[in-house]
Amino acid sequence: MKIDKDIIAGIKFNQDGLVPAIAQQWDSGEVLMMAWMNAASIEETLQTGHVCYFSRSRSKLWRKGESSGQIQYLKEMLFDCDADTILLKVDQIGVACHTGRRSCFFNTVTSGKIIINQEVVIAPEKLYE
Repeated sequence: MKIDKDIIAGIKFNQDGLVPAIAQQWDSGEVLMMAWMNAASIEETLQTGHVCYFSRSRSKLWRKGESSGQIQYLKEMLFDCDADTILLKVDQIGVACHTGRRSCFFNTVTSGKIIINQEVVIAPEKLYE
């Protein structure tokens, strides 16, 4: 599929050529994770339907689930009014977090204390065997 170049041109990337992307489960609204995307990862995501991010620590494209099997299928891509943040509505297969939890947002601050609000679904060491 040919991607309209206006999509990429309209996004405001930071000085490193990256834009924050929030992944949300498309049917439940659950916020799963935040990662970074560059122009190449956005284009690949739109072409394949499998979400691809840019790994800052590895300085390369990171295809969600390529080593863990915890794939994200793109349902819809939106960006905010300033075009500097992307919202990806996805169908998450398995867990989204490298800690083995469904979502990366498992720390809740309640009454000045951190409460872990999710159990580990898959042991982290099992994700990358």
